[in-house]
Amino acid sequence: MKNTLWLVLLLALSFCTEKAAPPTPVLPVPEPRQIAWQELEYYGFLHFNMNTFSDREWGFGDEKPEMFDPSDLQPRQWAKVAAEAGMKGLIITAKHHDGFVLWPSAYTEHSIKNSPWKDGKGDLIKELAEACKEYGLKFGIYYSPWDRNHPDYGKPEYITYMRNQLTELLSNYGEIFEVWFDGANGGDGYYGGANETRKVDKLTYYQWPEVYQLVRELQPNAVMFSDGGPDVRWVGNEHGEAFETNWANLMRDSVYAGMPDYPEKYAAGQEFGTHWVPAETNVSIRPGWYYHTYEDHKVRSLPNLLDIYYNSIGRNTSLLINFPVDTRGLIHENDVDAIMKLAAKVEKDFAVNLASKATARANDERGKGYEVKNVLDEDYETYWTTSDGTEEAEIKLEFGEELSFNRLMLQEYTPLGQRVKSFVLEKEVNGSWEKIAEGTTVGYKRILRFPDVTASTVRVRFTDGKDIPLISKVGIYDAPKLIIPPTFSRNKSGEITLSSPDQGLNIYYSLDDSDPNAESQQYTNPFKVDQATTLKAISVDPVSGKISEAERIDVDIAKSNWKASQANGELAIDENPESYFESGDNNLTIDLGEELIIKGFTYMPMQGRYPKGFITNFIFEVSTNGNSWKQAASGEFSNIVNSPIEQTIRFDGVKAKFIRLRASKTADGNAATFAEVGVLTK
Repeated sequence: MKNTLWLVLLLALSFCTEKAAPPTPVLPVPEPRQIAWQELEYYGFLHFNMNTFSDREWGFGDEKPEMFDPSDLQPRQWAKVAAEAGMKGLIITAKHHDGFVLWPSAYTEHSIKNSPWKDGKGDLIKELAEACKEYGLKFGIYYSPWDRNHPDYGKPEYITYMRNQLTELLSNYGEIFEVWFDGANGGDGYYGGANETRKVDKLTYYQWPEVYQLVRELQPNAVMFSDGGPDVRWVGNEHGEAFETNWANLMRDSVYAGMPDYPEKYAAGQEFGTHWVPAETNVSIRPGWYYHTYEDHKVRSLPNLLDIYYNSIGRNTSLLINFPVDTRGLIHENDVDAIMKLAAKVEKDFAVNLASKATARANDERGKGYEVKNVLDEDYETYWTTSDGTEEAEIKLEFGEELSFNRLMLQEYTPLGQRVKSFVLEKEVNGSWEKIAEGTTVGYKRILRFPDVTASTVRVRFTDGKDIPLISKVGIYDAPKLIIPPTFSRNKSGEITLSSPDQGLNIYYSLDDSDPNAESQQYTNPFKVDQATTLKAISVDPVSGKISEAERIDVDIAKSNWKASQANGELAIDENPESYFESGDNNLTIDLGEELIIKGFTYMPMQGRYPKGFITNFIFEVSTNGNSWKQAASGEFSNIVNSPIEQTIRFDGVKAKFIRLRASKTADGNAATFAEVGVLTK
C-alpha cells in the first residue's frame, strides 16, 4: 500500500513539473540549415577574380588567363581580417560572369591553372577553405550561372558543364555553408570567339530544380542564395538596407533568379508567403564590387557602415559585406581600417544589456517553460509566450532605478514561424505610458535606434500579429554616441547644412577660423555663407561632454549667379559632386556673374561608379568680357587617376568675370568630364 501511495505521489509531482505544451507552429517554418545560417548574422564577400586585373566590374569573357597575376596573394590575411572583424564566414567569387575560375577545373582551360600565379599549380579555393578553417570561419562559394567565355553558353551542353563545375566545388573543399547564385545572366559576350548576344529563359534554361538537388546531395547543410532562394533571398538592392517591414516568408514559386520586377514585388517578403526564405543584405564596402584604385578614397564611412548594420541585421536579415581584394591579393588597408572601426563600434553599442538586471513581468504566460524570465537569459532556445488567443501581449521591465538608453533589441523564436506584425516600446511616467519607439516585423532580430531616453520602467506591447508572440530576447542598451565631426554640404546659393553622425549630438561651429567649443554658435538650421570663409564644426555629446575633433571646411564664393555657356554645363557648378558635365570639345566656360579677383581654381573629376574623361593636363583661362582670353595657369593634375579627389591650383590674383577650363589631355582619351569646378578668391 505504501509503495502504491509513493508511486501515485511521484506521478503527481512529475505531472506538475512537466513543461507546458508548445504553441502550434505558424507556417512556413525554417529548415535547420536556415536556422544555423541566420545565427551567423554577419559574414564577408570576396570579389577577387579576372575583373580585379582587367579593372572591370563585368568581364567580357575574352580576357587571357595570364592576366591573373597577383603579387602577394594571401588568403590567410582575408580570413584574419574577417575573424577579427567579428564575421562568421567568407564567400569567394569562384567564377564570375567572365567565366574565369579560381580552381584548376578539369572542364575548362579558362582557369588559374593557365595563369602565372604559382606557375599554374595553385588552387585558390583550396587555400581559402583552409584559411577559413584555421580562423574558425564558415566557407562559401559564389558561382555565376552566366558565362561570357564559354562557347556552349545558351545551349544544353553548358548545363552539363555548369553541373560538372559545381560538383568539383562542392566535393573537394570540405563543408560549404552557402552557395551564392547571381541573378545576372544572359547577354553579350565573347562566347569562345562568337562575340554575340545570347538570351536565355532565366526561369527554365538552367533547370534549377536539378541544380538544387545536386547541391542538396553534395552539401546538405548549405543554404542556396538567389533572388528567390530556395533558402535565402536577395534583399532587393545593393546599398545595404532592408525594408522596414521584412518577412522571412516568400511566395517562392512565383520567383526566379534575375526576374525584372523582383525588387518591387518580392524583396520585402510576404506576410502570407508559402516558403521560409529569409533575406540576405549584400553590400560592398566601396562603390564597386571589384577593386579599382580610383575608389581607394571612397571606402564607406563609419556612420554609413553603422547605418548598414542597423538596417540589415537590425531588420531581420543577415549582412554580407564585400571586400574588393586588390591586385596584390590583399584586402586593402583602407578597407581593413573601415571594417575594424565598425566592429569596435558595434561591440561598444551592445556591450551591456541593461535588461539583464531588470525584473521582467508579463500580462500572461503560457505555463512552465515559457516564463517571461526567458527573454533575459541570452539563450535563443528559450522563449516567452502566452496562452492561445491572447489578443495583446506585453512585457514589462522594471530596472529599480532611472536608466538612460537608446536601443531596443527583440528576437522572435523563429523555428515556430514569424508572427509579430507590430509592436511599441513605452516608458512609465507618473503612472501613465509614453511612447518611445515603434516597429513592425521582428523575425530573427529587430533593433530600433532612438534618442536617449531615461526611465525606470518600460514595456514592450505586441500590438498585432499572425498569432501569439514567441519572444526569445529583449535587450535594452545605451550605445555610446559616435563622437566624430559633423558632415557638411552646401548648395549653389551658398546655404550650408551640417549633419550629426549620431542622434542626440549637438553641433557647434565658427566662421572666423577659430576653434569651436560648446560655447560657440550652435547649429540648428541651414545658414547661408556666400563669401570665402573658413568653417570649423564639432560634434558634442551633451550628456558626457565629449567633443569630436574639429572639421575644417574652406568654402569660397557662392555659385548662385554663375552660368555655364554649354548645354548641361550647369551640372559642373551645382555643388553636387555626384553629377557631372561631359564636354564634347573638352572645355567648360563659366560666367561668374560679376568681376572678381581670383587666385586659383578647383576641379573635381567625375565621381561615378564607372568614371571616365579625367582631365590630366589642363589650361585655365580668364576673361573680363567673354571675348578676349588670357591664360592664368596650365599644367597637370598629378595622380588624378589613382586619387580622383578635388584638385586645387593656385596662382597670382587676376581679374575675371569669365573662366574657362580646357583639357589638353584626358586619362583615357574620352571627352573631358567635370563633376564640379570652383574658384579661389582668398
